[in-house]
Amino acid sequence: MTALRAMPARRRAWLAALLAGALLAGCATPQRIAGRAGASAFDRTGRFAVTVEQRNGKHDAVQGGFAWRDTDRRLVLDLANPLGNTLARVEVGAGRAVLTRSNGSTETAGSPDELVEQALGSPIPVAGLRDWLRGRLGGSPAQGLQQDAQGRPERFQQSGWRVSLSRYDDRGPRLLQLRRSDYDRDISVRLAVDGP
Repeated sequence: MTALRAMPARRRAWLAALLAGALLAGCATPQRIAGRAGASAFDRTGRFAVTVEQRNGKHDAVQGGFAWRDTDRRLVLDLANPLGNTLARVEVGAGRAVLTRSNGSTETAGSPDELVEQALGSPIPVAGLRDWLRGRLGGSPAQGLQQDAQGRPERFQQSGWRVSLSRYDDRGPRLLQLRRSDYDRDISVRLAVDGP
């Protein structure tokens, strides 16, 4: 703090402007994923935060931006760091999921959830999000369903996740809060939708 006071006023103002710019960049979300327009294309962009509390006391957190494009036959999910640089792209189609990291390396699996956990080090239920981002329950059984005044899902449990959907627009919820408790950790995922 003493070093900051010792700086000339001009330098302190420049440093403050630089920090403000960095904070604004930290709110950046990735660009929408390009693709052919179509009635079945579903696009969303926004920010995510994942927090994992291990039973051994270790705490992990990751945050950034996401861009989502789902045509029902093909899903593309871009994950970016807080500065907006792409960390990884997950592409899901016909029983196969491929993760491509920013350095060009790839991994393949049958489940997009596995690939996202490998990219971030923490799970995000991509399979469930295909429905939850649209304000739908999906195919697996849901327990404890609570709906809002318009009959849209608001709170429920599905596939091991406690899900809260709110701030709906005409495409789906703009705020998704997901929680899961496993034998060795508690996981919290928050998605805030910024764009269509």
